[in-house]
Amino acid sequence: MKTDAALPAALGSDALCTAEEAALKSRLMPGGTPVARDTALLLLRSELGGVQARVQRAFEARELLGLAAARQLSAHMDALILSIHAYALATIPRGFRDKPEPFALIATGGYGRSVLAPYSDIDLLFLSPSSPGTRTTRVVEFMLYLLWDLGLKVGHATRSVKDCLAHARKDLTIQTALVDGRFLGGDEPTWTKFNTEFAKMRAKDGLGPFLTGKRAERAARHARYGETPFMVEPHLKEGRGGLRDLQTLYWLSRHAFNTCGLHELVGENSPGGGLLTEGEARAFRRAWDFLWTIRFHLHYVTGRAEERMTFDLQPVLAARMGYTRHGPQDGAERFMKHLFLTSREVLRLTRVLEPALERAALGPPARRREGDANLQKEGLALADGKLVAAPPDRDFAQEPILMLRIMRAARDRALDIHPLAIRALIRQSRKVEQLRGEEEANAIFLDLLTGKDSPKWLGLMNETGFLSRFMPDWARIVGLMQFDTYHVFTVDEHTIQAIGVLQQLEAHQLDQIAPVASELIGQLQSRRALYVATLLHDIAKGRGGDHSELGARLAQEICPKLGMSPEETETVSWLVLHHLLISQTAFRRDIEDPKTVLDIADIIQSPERLRLLLVLTVCDMRAVGPKVWNGWKATLLREVYWRVSEVLAGGLTVPERDVRVARAKEAAAEQLTMSAWSQKDLDHFLSLGYSGYWLSFDAETHARHASIVREAEAEKAPLTVRSAVLRSRAVTEITVYALDHPGLFSRISGALAVAGATIVDARIHTLTNSMALDTFWVQDSSGGPFDQPHRLAKLSVLIEQALNGKLKLTQEIRKVRREPARLRAVTVPPRVVVDNHASNTHTVIEVNGRDRPGLLHDVTAAISRHGFQIASAHITTYGVRAVDVFYVKDNFGLKVENERKLGPLRSSLLEALTPPEMVEV
Repeated sequence: MKTDAALPAALGSDALCTAEEAALKSRLMPGGTPVARDTALLLLRSELGGVQARVQRAFEARELLGLAAARQLSAHMDALILSIHAYALATIPRGFRDKPEPFALIATGGYGRSVLAPYSDIDLLFLSPSSPGTRTTRVVEFMLYLLWDLGLKVGHATRSVKDCLAHARKDLTIQTALVDGRFLGGDEPTWTKFNTEFAKMRAKDGLGPFLTGKRAERAARHARYGETPFMVEPHLKEGRGGLRDLQTLYWLSRHAFNTCGLHELVGENSPGGGLLTEGEARAFRRAWDFLWTIRFHLHYVTGRAEERMTFDLQPVLAARMGYTRHGPQDGAERFMKHLFLTSREVLRLTRVLEPALERAALGPPARRREGDANLQKEGLALADGKLVAAPPDRDFAQEPILMLRIMRAARDRALDIHPLAIRALIRQSRKVEQLRGEEEANAIFLDLLTGKDSPKWLGLMNETGFLSRFMPDWARIVGLMQFDTYHVFTVDEHTIQAIGVLQQLEAHQLDQIAPVASELIGQLQSRRALYVATLLHDIAKGRGGDHSELGARLAQEICPKLGMSPEETETVSWLVLHHLLISQTAFRRDIEDPKTVLDIADIIQSPERLRLLLVLTVCDMRAVGPKVWNGWKATLLREVYWRVSEVLAGGLTVPERDVRVARAKEAAAEQLTMSAWSQKDLDHFLSLGYSGYWLSFDAETHARHASIVREAEAEKAPLTVRSAVLRSRAVTEITVYALDHPGLFSRISGALAVAGATIVDARIHTLTNSMALDTFWVQDSSGGPFDQPHRLAKLSVLIEQALNGKLKLTQEIRKVRREPARLRAVTVPPRVVVDNHASNTHTVIEVNGRDRPGLLHDVTAAISRHGFQIASAHITTYGVRAVDVFYVKDNFGLKVENERKLGPLRSSLLEALTPPEMVEV
């Protein structure tokens, strides 16, 4: 690839600008006489289109990287704007009484830095020595209208030197734009005067106020766009570790030393005395070029000033930049990992350069160092009240263990680590390799992992590169994303978030959200093993194969190196192997089926492991993203825990099923007796349900069902629909009581989809009177209860219309199939698994496919067409992936094991899972 050192015709940017400007001026003003405005506009449009097309062709042909293309586009724009400036001056006559009014034409903002993205704003300052007069105003307006008519977005200001200085002092944004100021044309003495005064103002104010303001601005920006750079849909420009963070370093160095680039800070003779090493300067140039290249592709692909890396754009950008599948990772994942590692490099450069700039501009470090005897014994000291390695003979390069000691001391003493010490952590990260397997290092690392504020210290270790050097397998998951809409963070950031949830549980901050896990956390005997298992639970992602199995083997290798005992190693390995067991059981299996509970109990075997596994599951789920955890999922996890706990305590065996049914009937009878039910009505209701029904609900739900049944029988109603908002579970329960017939479940599912309800679970029961009692738990699109009265009323009407045939489900579902365009790129291959071992009484069918409104209707309709009866459905979504599990029997009430019946069913289900055309929004 060529850079800006190899522009066409061997011209640099200045020469290119001059040649183009001269040619364009001769066409706009042949013989010195300006052409008509309409003619000029046509010429300028042709020139602008040609310029943009040439840069795009060169860039997409990989003749230019992003930064070189940005500079070349800026140079072309210089020629265009200077030609417009000359044309405006020639076109607008000076009146008889007009005094000469020189003004300077200044480029500011990104354009002032001589870089321009294809659809970025062009920021211009019209600078006059004093208040602009009539002709100046007319020339400025003439230029602006021409630029606007060309379709350019122009940010502009017309000010005097005095006003500019006043605004710069009051407004940080204006001051920043002026720091980027670059003279284009016009009256250069005016610009020189301003520049001199502006430099004096900055020198008088010092870097301090500007630095404080930029830090506050950056903090607000990060709060808006994400405190971590490891978001799977990052904002390229404003996000943490993005272009704006790099620009902030440029602004600080320019404000402090009037440099034109960070390369000027390399070497002992540079401003500040060599604030950057040559390697750091190269890293800066690589990051700057890589981010600018992505930005150009983003603009060209979208045709607008788009800066957000949405899912639909990531595969396109990856392909344009030459990323292809490599092993288990596809091109988009490899491309995004490169981006995340670059963002981390930007964070590290900020940690290195910013404190050095501050010190160089504001004065040398405080010479007074202090610390007590214990601190000195650790090889540490205080500078400005912050921790550093004790001078002059203690440093991280000679004693890498000081890197861990300084973090432990900072935590224990509630002190900050000095920015210069953090810079040393980054620069000496290679020395961390010497600490592997070292006893003191292991002890301090595990102490930091399991102690107060561990996510903070893990985040620092990850950002500085310490963690990847100390634990090489960690490096494989840094910046690793999964191309789906379920996970919000990269794998390394998700893991650190999970450690944070574990600490929240221990601090009783989640007592209302996860009460069982919060109670169990204090009963654990293997606390250290739990922390390490949380750290390692996803360590094998991105390697291909089952990451749980691979991770368990890695844990057996890593734990002894961390100084853990054989017993702890076994526990960690087991937890990593089975860390998905409880969630998959809760969301994909019928926990009322005794075999389900007995199978999981047989794997877990001990109450301590059950407690550990539940806590790890809660941490893993809550760390995925803010919308994953809800009250319904919490309820299901609790149910699994209590059922398995009962088995491990010896309280449940298969023969006891009848006992549990009898207890459920007794509890329901007690509830109904309190409501003054007669014995006759009570006996009638208790005779209606088969064993599966009594084991599927609690007594309160049985009582609700009893009321529905009695009311329907009294009114001889063929259909009854009732809803109950269960806020503690974050769901709305929809109960349908109707005459059973094939396809009933499918029709109800379709009506719920048309109503906009999301089904999270379902139970289907046929009673002894041949009536169906189907129960659905639904949520709205935000993951809360479907509770708006008018929507519930409409839902009941839609169910009735669907069952009597008045509602054309296929057509209506097609109308509600809407999907954000950014999600279309995420593919979910359809998959059907038939399992005749998970249950003794039912065939279990698991379908995986892309979620959409009406998916459950399509799938269950296919099951019904083949003559299978659905006993229960378990609905789970992971972003755009739906994983639905059905317990079915044939018409004779038996499991389906004949492959001649299962084969056609698989084909129909795969067809139902194939996404129809979706409407983009």
